[in-house]
Amino acid sequence: MTGGGAPFPPPLTPMEAKVREELPPPPGWAYEPKWDGFRAVAWGAERRLDSRNRRPLLRYFPELEPALGQLPAGVVVDGEVVVVRDGTLDFDALQQRIHPAASRIALLAGETPAELVAFDLLAADGLDLRPRPFAERRERLTALLADLDHPWHLTPSTTDVDRGRAWFRDFESAGCDGIVAKRLDGPYIEGERAMIKVKHRRTVDVVVGGYRVHKEGDRVGSLLLGLYNPAGVLHFIGHCSGFGDADRVALLARLRDHEVPASFGEGARQPGGPSRWSGDKDLSWTPVRAELVCEVSYDQLTGDRFRHATRFERWRPDKDPDECTFEQLERPDGPRFADVVAS
Repeated sequence: MTGGGAPFPPPLTPMEAKVREELPPPPGWAYEPKWDGFRAVAWGAERRLDSRNRRPLLRYFPELEPALGQLPAGVVVDGEVVVVRDGTLDFDALQQRIHPAASRIALLAGETPAELVAFDLLAADGLDLRPRPFAERRERLTALLADLDHPWHLTPSTTDVDRGRAWFRDFESAGCDGIVAKRLDGPYIEGERAMIKVKHRRTVDVVVGGYRVHKEGDRVGSLLLGLYNPAGVLHFIGHCSGFGDADRVALLARLRDHEVPASFGEGARQPGGPSRWSGDKDLSWTPVRAELVCEVSYDQLTGDRFRHATRFERWRPDKDPDECTFEQLERPDGPRFADVVAS
């Protein structure tokens, strides 16, 4: 490929996806793994790496600058920054790479180096490919990645929905947290949810170990959830906040009858305080007796805690809190990241 700079200026807002329960049926769709990393747009001649919210990422991942140098001038790639450990993607290690100290960044660049997974091509040969159908962009991307070395990887893609469903089941062990469907004839539409994604979702019974008060003060903001480790110590693992206003008010009255000085075990992970991630948000909380059990659903784990807020499903008065253990959390087994991506 030849040519000068990209045919449009940086940065740009990546195309997003709508969450659905099922993959759209063929024909007319491509199905690809959804990788558990940081969304990033890579610019060749500019040697630039931007996040989904248009912020520069390269300062946190300096080891990726040579990879950007592999891109021909005028090329813009949409993809994912990932960290691979023990054959699977490690989002916790990836998140730790966003650090204010240059010395820490340099250390982690050597200890947990990042890699790049490409899944769309937005510009090449001085041409703006965004208006072109995805099928053409994918063909060009495949040809481009054939000439790129590590740490670049090409994500798999198929038009066979049964294979896409099999990937949803089998590739989770490699760090795939779902499947994305793209219209074969679809253009790349910046900032719009023009794709479809289906994500893993599981349920687990948890103990309510505390709560945070809503900003309005007269209702529950979120429940703080825990699971017991093999030693019988209750650890904080995440929160749940999806309640209607009436339920929040009634729940606050109920929880106040359960308040205690402490709930999560001594030496256990506790609900977080202020950090560089939380900013000025009020994270104060009130512990309650470990007596209430509820079933929640979740999409992703980071280590042994919930990545995002869980969804409340139902109360479990029939469940003994001692039965709410980490053993409930499923750990997928199967192919490793290197087995899945074309590199």
